[in-house]
Amino acid sequence: MATSNKNKQIWKFICAGVSLALFFGLIALVKSYDVDAIGPEGTSIGFSHLNGAVHDKFGYSKFWYFLTQIFGLVAIGVVLQYAAAGAYQLIKRRSLLKVDGPILLLGGLYVVVFGLYGLFEKVVINYRPIIEEGAEHVEASFPSSHTMLVCVVMGSLILMINKYRLQASSNDRFIIRLIAVASIILTVIGRLVCGVHWFTDILGGVLISAALLFLFSGLLDRLEIKK
Repeated sequence: MATSNKNKQIWKFICAGVSLALFFGLIALVKSYDVDAIGPEGTSIGFSHLNGAVHDKFGYSKFWYFLTQIFGLVAIGVVLQYAAAGAYQLIKRRSLLKVDGPILLLGGLYVVVFGLYGLFEKVVINYRPIIEEGAEHVEASFPSSHTMLVCVVMGSLILMINKYRLQASSNDRFIIRLIAVASIILTVIGRLVCGVHWFTDILGGVLISAALLFLFSGLLDRLEIKK
């Protein structure tokens, strides 16, 4: 059983590495393949024919934009809930080392996500297909940080329910998983069709999310093996 779990852990780390390699490969292609000035303010966009065709097909949708914003707020609510749980354990146990391992891992994951969120605001790979309301100029677009936030937070919530049991009935856990999966799917679709991202932005957000979630799941397995 321990060997089986260790093999699963290794495969998850491999999948994390592959997803990360694909993410960086996509960045290289976005910066070099079929680059043309199709964006607002003459901004140059990689995969210009593909991205332009997808954006022209869907245009801009306030409904989908608003819906995905809600999912983003729900994800932040999940982050705050686990942050509160970690803070409670820290205060009660008076030592960071005594906080539950999965909670510490989750906190580290959140730090990485928000760090990447800030990083790609500064390191511009692609610009948005529109100038958003209230913005003076076109803003950074790759990867879709909103997609990354919801995918990683809701994906890690599913993993935490599986590995780190909540004090809830099986029906409640099923409902939470269902909501989390629906949030991920609708956010990926919604951020594409709402028109504030290019197709490759969404793909980049999914790839970096997959890399982070495979890594997180593998580390959870490692904690389980140590126990």
